[in-house]
Amino acid sequence: MHLNHALKLLNLISNLKKKGGNMKKLTFILLGCISALLISSQSFAETTMSQEGQYIFNSLGFYIGGVLVAFMAAGFCMLESGLVTTKSVSTIAAKNIGKFAICSLIFFLVGYNLAYGVPEGGYVGSFTIWTDSSDAETGYSGYSDWFFQTMFVCATASIVSGAVAERIKIWPFFIFAAIMAGLIYPISMGWQWGGGWLASGGFSDFAGSTLVHGCGGAAALAGVIVLGAREGRFGKKGEKKSMQPFAASSIPLVTLGTFLLWFGWFGFNGFSQLAMGTFDDVNAISKIAVNTHLAGAAGTFTGAAITRLIGGKTDIVMMLNGALAGLVAITAEPLTPGPITAMFIGSIGAIIMYFGTKMLESYGLDDVVGAIPVHMFAGIFGTLVVPLTNSDTSFGTQFIGTASVCIFSFGLSWITFTLLKSTIGLRISKAAEKLGTDKAEVGVTAYSIRD
Repeated sequence: MHLNHALKLLNLISNLKKKGGNMKKLTFILLGCISALLISSQSFAETTMSQEGQYIFNSLGFYIGGVLVAFMAAGFCMLESGLVTTKSVSTIAAKNIGKFAICSLIFFLVGYNLAYGVPEGGYVGSFTIWTDSSDAETGYSGYSDWFFQTMFVCATASIVSGAVAERIKIWPFFIFAAIMAGLIYPISMGWQWGGGWLASGGFSDFAGSTLVHGCGGAAALAGVIVLGAREGRFGKKGEKKSMQPFAASSIPLVTLGTFLLWFGWFGFNGFSQLAMGTFDDVNAISKIAVNTHLAGAAGTFTGAAITRLIGGKTDIVMMLNGALAGLVAITAEPLTPGPITAMFIGSIGAIIMYFGTKMLESYGLDDVVGAIPVHMFAGIFGTLVVPLTNSDTSFGTQFIGTASVCIFSFGLSWITFTLLKSTIGLRISKAAEKLGTDKAEVGVTAYSIRD
């Protein structure tokens, strides 16, 4: 652009010369103009975006990321609705919209400050209502940050919903969702993202393989153990438990749900960069998107390949859960690996998911949607291998952080589910289970179109 201006000036001087202009003076004018253009170009290159500009773009990043992660709630709802039997789809819908609202309210009232009010190197923040503290110095709008972070706690509670489906009462689940959003998730998340003791110790979990997925998966494991399996899910074949297949209501719905979750992951991981106001930040977001996508793709292919090799059939559910396991595994560190490494991480996450699913079945643990192997097992793996590409942490530190979050979440969730079971009741009756949760819990029956 500056060269074009210089050429135009040269042409102008040439024309002036033809008209009898003073060549010496014109040459000085030309040199002066070129010098000014070069100085202007150098100043432009060295100038970064203004503080207000960075504030705007960073806040926009939080907003876009929050909207993408919010779409994951729809993805969870579709996936769960498709994997349960036809007698429970309406209950799944009620649970998902209910926990989305409840988690948001509770995180506003207590959860956010409990997570982000942690003193440096501490353990617990403050039990206070969130208030906006937006300032140009912070670099982003406080409202946009609250919105983005709230979508994460909603995702964590969704992990539990699918695992305990078809036999948990809806209101005890809502109570658990409130405790997850107001206590379990904020405390453990604050240890790292709130600047607590894990952050001070060098633990690293970029977007939440453990802090979100491991936490939700551990809570799901506690719920599955306390509730027990659905009636008729496991029979005995000799001395071993044999799983009885339950027909999923809609595989296309599960697939659509998985696609929505996959798309939402670009906000989940990409905008966990937490900034979009510089060259490096935007490049990082783009690289994270590529690594995230390739990990999910590798997980999908691995799910297809392993089921074909072992079982002789290409299992669509294992393909879908393979995609999710790959996405979960890369979430702990989606920035530092190269694309090939990201593929390997996603692929191994899917393998862990497959054998983890078989292990749970062998123990008679009824995880309806495969939430525990997808989120907890693949999440633990993804967090533990972070030091392979990120030298700022260590395997020992990663193990301590992962174990602490998962044990804390499992322990508090087990206590919560046990207390609910012994007080107001946790599980629907056998008669209600036979009738179906749609009729027993939400009063929805199938309607037919009549002439």
